[in-house]
Amino acid sequence: MKTDDKRYLLSLIRQGEHQQQDFKYRANDACKLAKTVSAFANTDGGRLLIGIRDDGHLSGVRSEEEIYVMHQAAYKYCKPEPSISFDTYHADGQTIVVATVPTSARRPVYALDEEGRMRAYVRIGDENIIASPVLLVSQRESQKPRGAMIACDETIRRLLQAMQGSLTLNQIVRLSGLPRRRVIVLLARLLRFGTVRWEYVGQQFRFCLS
Repeated sequence: MKTDDKRYLLSLIRQGEHQQQDFKYRANDACKLAKTVSAFANTDGGRLLIGIRDDGHLSGVRSEEEIYVMHQAAYKYCKPEPSISFDTYHADGQTIVVATVPTSARRPVYALDEEGRMRAYVRIGDENIIASPVLLVSQRESQKPRGAMIACDETIRRLLQAMQGSLTLNQIVRLSGLPRRRVIVLLARLLRFGTVRWEYVGQQFRFCLS
């Protein structure tokens, strides 16, 4: 047993699951692992501790097949392929794998779900949440030159007038009378310029003026 390995692992476990850390008891479901990789890559990055129970107990990675599943989750089930590193630690006779996922430079990163659909996730607290389409467009826009602020034309005025309080995307579409796709694009651009902010309340993404 490596004393330094155990000390390091226990220091991570004491933090619990949070915005940038998740525990996985087993690496036998590539879709679930890919979901967490996508969420970390699309948000603030994070660590996935594989071989740790939810209560922090060291259960270990038991077979080479599990290690294969981890690599599948990162490199086959996620698109575009995220950057990810795997480090192995040993404590109490158990092998623990720490997968470190930085924020992706090519967002959004999608993960293949159990029904064969590609979905993008974000990390909110200790949960992986399917990303709002507004956030997906905002992430794509963020990789382009910023450009000039949006001109305040009639469309923008209608959108801003509709945004009284904290509203869901569907509420904004209904109140503004604008096409859904147009609202998504405009909200994404306003997010980028800081005119609008988002929050996740009651299992819903909501948008309001900053």
